[in-house]
Amino acid sequence: MVTLFQTLHTLSYVATDRVTDRLRTLKEDERGASAVEYGILVGILAAAIVVLALAFGGRLETLFAGIKFS
Repeated sequence: MVTLFQTLHTLSYVATDRVTDRLRTLKEDERGASAVEYGILVGILAAAIVVLALAFGGRLETLFAGIKFS
């Protein structure tokens, strides 16, 4: 006769095995890495644009002020 303790003990082994397998597959899955890399690239480009705009802001303002729209 199977006791409640034996059933719970077996269930804990099965659950632990399934969770371990799922964590292993998530760790080995690299699909999300490209999204993170693209995010870092966009952040670097945005920072570069801000730095360039601050460095050349006066010159850009003069350039665009000289353009007349008819």
